[in-house]
Amino acid sequence: MFIDPHIHMLARTTNDYEAMAAAGVVAVIEPAFWVGQPRTHVGTYIDYLSTIVGWERFRAGQFGIRHYCTVGLNSKEANNEALAEGVMEILPRFAVKEGVVAIGEIGYDEQTELEDRYLRKQLELAKELDMLVQIHTPHRDKKRGTSRTMDVCEEHGLDPSKVVIDHNNEETVQEVLDRGYWAAFTIYPKTKMGSERMVEIARHYGSDRMMVDSSADWGVSDPLSVPKTAHLMLKRGIPEADVHRLCYGNALDAYGQSGQIAEADWTNPPEIDQRTLYEGNSVLRGQAPRVDSDGSGPERHADLERLSPDELGVEN
Repeated sequence: MFIDPHIHMLARTTNDYEAMAAAGVVAVIEPAFWVGQPRTHVGTYIDYLSTIVGWERFRAGQFGIRHYCTVGLNSKEANNEALAEGVMEILPRFAVKEGVVAIGEIGYDEQTELEDRYLRKQLELAKELDMLVQIHTPHRDKKRGTSRTMDVCEEHGLDPSKVVIDHNNEETVQEVLDRGYWAAFTIYPKTKMGSERMVEIARHYGSDRMMVDSSADWGVSDPLSVPKTAHLMLKRGIPEADVHRLCYGNALDAYGQSGQIAEADWTNPPEIDQRTLYEGNSVLRGQAPRVDSDGSGPERHADLERLSPDELGVEN
């Protein structure tokens, strides 16, 4: 079984959900993020957050995957002060909804004054609500930005064990681990951190407080990055226990602190009935509905044999 603790399913299709379930993905965490085009009104943010705590949670469940999310004001849109103030007003009511495991993904992009201000405000909100934090580290000047983010977290008195630092690479991982934070790695097919590099990081650092995710979004990305990377690590001789922690156990341990996610959610899930409606809508488009209770549904849990490494596209 795999958990993808950072994936933007709003940008993915139902085919992706089916492929992920067949590859063994049992749970996903969807962080609130920038959707490509800047939002100009707080109302669009309300609708977006409502979608990831509502419809997307329903849609994932219709394909046998448990869906959780994080909510927050992303670093890019923190630079629109009027929008940011509006989002900060509505954010607390979303933070306490079922299935929300953290405030995130928040942090720096260009490391501006406004980004710093709203990072700090959201860290205070997380403290007030006793919530975990999921950090987006900047894609430019990453090492300095990652160090600065951890400095700010500590200035605000956050426990590093309740903070997941994402988008790590070879430059940042040692300091993140040394300072007691969780280190997550975003696996992309053509940029940022790739599967081959992740193998070498696992070989060097082991698996303590580290996790693999796909961050698959509206750009060139792969929703099967977690199982593909797991298979590649096994082929390259990374111990199975380490692969299990990197691609499943550590995400469960980290985000399980929220009280919103537990292994029983997918080992003993509700039966799937694709005839079910959400706000009058279903996932059906002419296909015969999957209804587990009448025996017509496929096996609920995929195992590693469901899709072979070759079928996943993992090279020797």
